[in-house]
Amino acid sequence: MFRQAHQPSEPSDGKRRHPSRTACLVGLLATGSLLAAPLALSAQAPVGLGTAGNFAVLAGSTVTNTGPSVISGSVGLAPGSAVVGFPPGIVIAGTTQVANGVALQAKNDLVTAYNDAAGRSSTATVSGDLAGRTLTPGVYTSASSLGLSGQLTLDAQGNPSAVFVFQAGSSLIVGSGSEINLIGGAQACNVYWKVGSSATIGTSSAFVGNVLALTSITMTTGATLQGSVLARNGAVTLDTNTITRAACTAASSTTPAGTGTGSTTGAGTTGGGSTKGATGGTGTTGATKPKHPTAKKPKPVVKPPRPKVTKPVTPKPVVPTANKPPAFTG
Repeated sequence: MFRQAHQPSEPSDGKRRHPSRTACLVGLLATGSLLAAPLALSAQAPVGLGTAGNFAVLAGSTVTNTGPSVISGSVGLAPGSAVVGFPPGIVIAGTTQVANGVALQAKNDLVTAYNDAAGRSSTATVSGDLAGRTLTPGVYTSASSLGLSGQLTLDAQGNPSAVFVFQAGSSLIVGSGSEINLIGGAQACNVYWKVGSSATIGTSSAFVGNVLALTSITMTTGATLQGSVLARNGAVTLDTNTITRAACTAASSTTPAGTGTGSTTGAGTTGGGSTKGATGGTGTTGATKPKHPTAKKPKPVVKPPRPKVTKPVTPKPVVPTANKPPAFTG
């Protein structure tokens, strides 16, 4: 007579599911993926310098130096043949390559690198003076010239592989005493200045990065550079400068305790990358053997030294000597 009310079927394990919560979780994960996508797309690969990356100075027409410049890295020229001013300038940690196969290959690689830097999609537009700014990794584009009359800070935000590319439509002018600060793990090797005409690095300035200029590059008196000056077609002119070719250092990776892989033998305290982890295959915390208290050995009883016994000396009897009678004379 009475119909039994329909009950929703329960899962075989007896636990009730919550579809709304599952849908919410899926939605959050999808949203996170969408937010992460632009970050992945904005990451820039280094500009491939090829063999040009071995050179601190590379030019097309001439290389001219005045004063005791110090160049750490190779000096190259092609197709020109005039490298002037060495000495008093010196080249350390490198060689001088002039109008030969090595220099020509480096120039060809420079052309490829220049086109790579020029063709990258812009992530921000800048213009005029960059002084007083703090910039994060990306590609910064100016349709005309770029300048620096003070301090520029480049923040890699903890990523030593972060890349900064600056695209100047025409010239790059760095004022006297200007400087670039690298923070957050930023490295000079990952900073690139693509210059549509010529670049001038001002007196006593401290500049950073690889300058890839279409025409020429001039470093005035006392300017320093962590990077390289690479002029495609024109000259590189130096005056008592210090140029150190920038080399990237590998990012150091630290493995948290308990997450690495230990060896399968021994009895270490953890398997987290130690040389003797007990559970090395999974990297989880290894078993620790209980330490048994070590019984202390009783200290030996030190017996007092025995007193030395001196034996009595028995005096020898003295035997009286009889007086001999005087000798008879007469």
